[in-house]
Amino acid sequence: MRAALITAALLAACCAAPAHAGRSCEEQPITQKSFTDALKAGQRLQAALDASGSDVALVARQGQDLSKYRLKYTHAGLAFRPAAGQPWRVYELLNNCGSADSALWVDGLANFFLDDPFTLDALVMAPPPKVAARLKEVMADAPALHRLHWPKYNMVAYPFATKYQNSNQWVLEVLASAEASDIRVRTREQAQAWLKMAGYQPTEMHIGPVTRLGGRVFKANIAFDDHPSALRFSDRINAVTVDSIRAFLQTRDEGWRVQELAGQR
Repeated sequence: MRAALITAALLAACCAAPAHAGRSCEEQPITQKSFTDALKAGQRLQAALDASGSDVALVARQGQDLSKYRLKYTHAGLAFRPAAGQPWRVYELLNNCGSADSALWVDGLANFFLDDPFTLDALVMAPPPKVAARLKEVMADAPALHRLHWPKYNMVAYPFATKYQNSNQWVLEVLASAEASDIRVRTREQAQAWLKMAGYQPTEMHIGPVTRLGGRVFKANIAFDDHPSALRFSDRINAVTVDSIRAFLQTRDEGWRVQELAGQR
């Protein structure tokens, strides 16, 4: 069962629409096969996490096909266990389907793959020891996680604005609070300022005006009004993606270890 970080958020999400990230909001019944596939994917992920030597890691899945933008993994979360031998959980931001709202969730590893993903492939990035120690402190501090969450969801939220937030953006801002050893990051504004200073580069996608207009009119969870006009009107949309997070962490040359897990259906 999923457990929200705050009970009220869990009740609100369960009583409203299903929560999703990284794919469309179409209702898909859970079949025996999809349930079995999710369990197997969760077991593969657990084996990789257990072997990582860390109690915290970035994990990602392929929720939908974004190959036209040269992207594979669409949704990231933070896998965490308080101590060795305890169960792993994935902390993630999920969109309340069909709405412009989000909530923070704590999921089991199998649940991470239960939202009808495009594939069952997964990405695991284990931090170096010093970063892992700081990240564990952040993950164990629920108020800190909530301070870095903003419930107004936008699938293509601009990385350096706080009007909206998407799933990967929350993960990146939590990572920033752990990576920023030179300053103390307590707010989204501070996280974004540090990310700029540290050289984070978002993914730039070329999305034409017709697509932008359709997204804004017909989908509550897509907006472009937080993007700078110079970018928006030249059809350049910048967003936090798994690819950009991976590139940023690897560019820092701290020793993040990357493993890709091939899914099997």
